[in-house]
Amino acid sequence: MRNWSERRVWVTGGTGFLGSVVAKKLKERGCQAVLATGTEQGDLTDPSVISRHLQFKPDLVIHLAAVVGGIGANRAHPAEFFYQNLMMGALLMHASWQAKVEKFVAIGTICAYPKFTPVPFREEELWNGYPEETNAPYGLAKKMLLVQGQAYRQQYGWNSIYLLPVNLYGPNDNFNPENSHVIPALIKKFVEAKESGVDHVVAWGDGSPTREFLYVDDAAEGILLAAERYDKPDPVNLGSGMEISIKDLTTTIARHVGFKGEIRWDTSQPNGQPRRRLDVSRAEKEFGFKAQMGFEEGLKRMVAWYLANR
Repeated sequence: MRNWSERRVWVTGGTGFLGSVVAKKLKERGCQAVLATGTEQGDLTDPSVISRHLQFKPDLVIHLAAVVGGIGANRAHPAEFFYQNLMMGALLMHASWQAKVEKFVAIGTICAYPKFTPVPFREEELWNGYPEETNAPYGLAKKMLLVQGQAYRQQYGWNSIYLLPVNLYGPNDNFNPENSHVIPALIKKFVEAKESGVDHVVAWGDGSPTREFLYVDDAAEGILLAAERYDKPDPVNLGSGMEISIKDLTTTIARHVGFKGEIRWDTSQPNGQPRRRLDVSRAEKEFGFKAQMGFEEGLKRMVAWYLANR
């Protein structure tokens, strides 16, 4: 799928953090028409909403919409995270196939990987164990998109692909403390601590887990390269290949914000998965994707954006 000037693309979650960048990049590529929908355009667990959007007659559906959040949100809403992600994915993929959509790009999550996956995570390890318990309902619901896509490819010869992006970050991220991920949550916490003059900040866990982060513009580019060039049943990781401990991440964000106080660790709170870093070789081999943004520069841009836009 290369001739964007002849293509109509529906991006679910297209008004959100990642989706808005994907929609922008599609327009920059000269895409004929882009339908970028969010929750304000209707609930994708409702088949009538999906049918209405499919009247747009897309050639390609990029399914980014998800009910998502950090550890706290996953612990508080496991049933909603499972049901809503499972149902919107299953209904949307089936309806897209029925509507003769040419290609479907399903976005999964690295929360689908087993809790103790050997690092770096290789796509072949995806089924070798149960996910980290906190994220399991969300991770398994999104993993069903892979199963469904492979089944539709096998039975109907349909071009459905499945991508596994690592933790994303960047401008316009979700900074709501109820359901934000670790980087925006820490930026907000340190900015507020600095401005209120408190002498310490409390962070969850013991700081030992590691995470990999991918800048949102890099993730969007990877998704579009896969849409253009990839047509196989195997899942593909999208990541940067870097790894940083939560402790180092926390001190780095404090430095960028200018917080000089103490960081205290609340070890009664969960750590989450012990380590996360992806093997990113398949994405480079199959569709030429390699992350471009350096982590320090990306963090600097994100902090600057938050300070200017809160």
